[in-house]
Formats: sequence, C-alpha cells, structure tokens
Amino acid sequence: MRSGLIQRIRREEEAARAGKEAWIKIKVNSIVDEKTIDALYRASQAGVKIDIVERGICALKPGVPGLSKNIRVRSIVGRFLEHSRVFYFRAGEQEELYLSSADWMERNFFKRIELAFPVLDPKPKKRVITEGLKFYLADNQQSWAMHGDGLYQRRRVTRAKPPSAPGALMATLGTPG
Repeated sequence: MRSGLIQRIRREEEAARAGKEAWIKIKVNSIVDEKTIDALYRASQAGVKIDIVERGICALKPGVPGLSKNIRVRSIVGRFLEHSRVFYFRAGEQEELYLSSADWMERNFFKRIELAFPVLDPKPKKRVITEGLKFYLADNQQSWAMHGDGLYQRRRVTRAKPPSAPGALMATLGTPG
C-alpha cells in the first residue's frame, strides 16, 4: 500500500512541476510513516495543495516555509468517533478516490492486512467526497488547525451558522443534530 500511495503522491508532484492542477486530500486517523511524509513534503514543495484531516497522531509539520507551506492539517473533535479513511488525488485531469482501512503508519503498511479500493461509480464517489471530505474541510465549529510547531489552535467560527462536520452528516441523514 505504501508504494502505491507514494507513487500517486509523486504523480501529483510531477503534475504540479509541469504547471498542472495538483492536489491531495486525505482523511485518516494517523500519519506517522516517514517515507510517505517525505513524499508529501516533496509534493508540497512542488506546489501540490495538500489537505489532511486526521484524528490521532500526525508527525507531519504543516505550513513550514520551504518544507510544507502547501500542507494544511485539521483535526475534528466532535460527536462521532470517525474511522473512515479517504484518499483523494488529482493530477491535471486524472482524479482518483479511494476508501481504505489503513492509517499511514508502518504497522498498517507492513504488519497488517489493509486494503484501499477505488470508488469508481459517480454517485457514491460524489457522496464520499461530500460527506467524507468536504464537510470536514469546511468545519469551523469543531475543527483544530495544526501549525508548523505541531501545536493545534481552534479554528475560529467565521459565520453566524458555522458548519460542523457532524452536524452536516446528521442533516444528510435527516436526523436532528
């Protein structure tokens, strides 16, 4: 799994160096694997925009000039104990979305049987992008942003009715938050 992820990260890096749109959006519990972090740093330096939503441990340092200025890390602390892992890659016109069981950790890559599978059908793909990523990236009610020093700061509420990822999920199910 690690080699496949690094291959996709490098593809985005090459696209950015060629002047194409390139981004990566990841939702996991933890990112601690050094080789994938190094690949993300190189991609950021090439201009790839990287958004990470994590819940647990993140050894990557976002927003550091010259290293990771194009990487943003958010953690959502809310009502649900999230376990979904979503990997969304775009290089130019090529787009891939995966659901997975794995965090980006050595133990998940080499000491367990994990899987990642592509979401190909447009209808569930759109739903995964919206519910699995967009709600979390837009959350400014229960979201904490990591800074380059590894410390988190609560994101400020910026609207009268701020979006909350758990609240948005409940609304899609027709359940009161």
